[in-house]
Amino acid sequence: MPACRRLLAAAITAAACLGAQALAAPAATAADPVVSRGVTIPAFYTPPATLPAANGALVRSEPLRLALSLPGLDGPLPGRATRLMYRSTDADGHPVAVTGAYIEPAAAWKGGGSRPLVAVAPGTMGQGDQCAASLGLEHPLLLNGQTVSVGYEDLSVYRLLASGIAVVVTDYGGLGTTDRLHTYVNRVDEAHAVLDAVRAARALPGTSLTADSRTGLFGYSQGGGATAAAAELQPAYAPDVRLSGSYVGAPPADLTEVTKAIDGSELAGALGWSLNGFLQSDPSLRPIAEAHLNDAGKDAMEDLSTMCIGDALFHYGYQRSTRWTTDGSSLSEIIAGTPALRAFLDTQRIGRLAPSGPVRVATGVSDNLVPHGQARRLAVDWCRKGADVTYKAVILPNVGSALINHAAPLLTDQGDAVNWLTDRLSGRPAVSNCWSMPLQP
Repeated sequence: MPACRRLLAAAITAAACLGAQALAAPAATAADPVVSRGVTIPAFYTPPATLPAANGALVRSEPLRLALSLPGLDGPLPGRATRLMYRSTDADGHPVAVTGAYIEPAAAWKGGGSRPLVAVAPGTMGQGDQCAASLGLEHPLLLNGQTVSVGYEDLSVYRLLASGIAVVVTDYGGLGTTDRLHTYVNRVDEAHAVLDAVRAARALPGTSLTADSRTGLFGYSQGGGATAAAAELQPAYAPDVRLSGSYVGAPPADLTEVTKAIDGSELAGALGWSLNGFLQSDPSLRPIAEAHLNDAGKDAMEDLSTMCIGDALFHYGYQRSTRWTTDGSSLSEIIAGTPALRAFLDTQRIGRLAPSGPVRVATGVSDNLVPHGQARRLAVDWCRKGADVTYKAVILPNVGSALINHAAPLLTDQGDAVNWLTDRLSGRPAVSNCWSMPLQP
């Protein structure tokens, strides 16, 4: 069995042991007309025609049932969840509806001061609406014969809740919401969605958050890129959202390098999500894509646009983009030879602005999916700008699978990442180790 299938099988088994549900596709109704790979997307996720004027303003909310929950004397454990839709702004300056979830923890906050809030930016979930992280809280395992989605971010969410930290999870623009395609790894769209999730959580009535609640960000992989970009853009976009600390795990800071790395890997399908997102963000690039993609490539882009990560692993694992192009060039080669594509990816580079507040950058030294070198370079770039950076090189052996090399640090370092962030939310100052970067792997 290929490594990607072993990993996915393990994830599915773990989710099942935790009480995840295998779902049959519900029947569509007039209220829930959007269906993605046999899954009817709740009507909640269809945005209204008009959005509020302010970024972070609530559009709607409703109770959200957490699948992994137990009854408690003072309410459900680990907390009471609310599904959210809020307004954000995309990279083109247009209003966009974003969904997510807020969870009010049952555990008490013992760190001093008001209960803090952490915005969790999910890692790669896919591009189909059924893959949204808020739906993953409700259905940790979605398996219906047409799609496979595992809500693996639930683990980090529950660890934060156990510390008495309130959590808001963003689905990002177009993931869940049915009016547009998810602009996968677009740094501006994702950063805005993360920062506006904080605003939406603050606006939600009936929570224990106060004006004095400290705020942190938590993300790995795609989520690490989102938290990194949010920390950079916060001063200009959301000066009201002061950041006490941001965890930036395995960030795809340089998409040119990441594109090369994932081609031919277990997660080769992410190339399709990236390209689909780029074309949504900048339609002027579409003629270039049309000229270079063959029929197989065009079919793959359409197919992937409704897939979750499990689907992509099974259907596109280990494929090379040379199969998708008219002349057998790889997508990286086409990017290198096309000034418009190079310029677009250059706008997505993270590390050119100093982040707000202390940041912890973690990267596995054997990570060859979201390459270690470009993640380490982000820490160096930030250190040179005088940022408060805690750099953590996660030393694990190369096991031969790019996907496992990338995923293993997420699990082995997560406890330390939560502890570091908890310290920042408790008011303890960070200790930058920028001085040690010449010695760090």
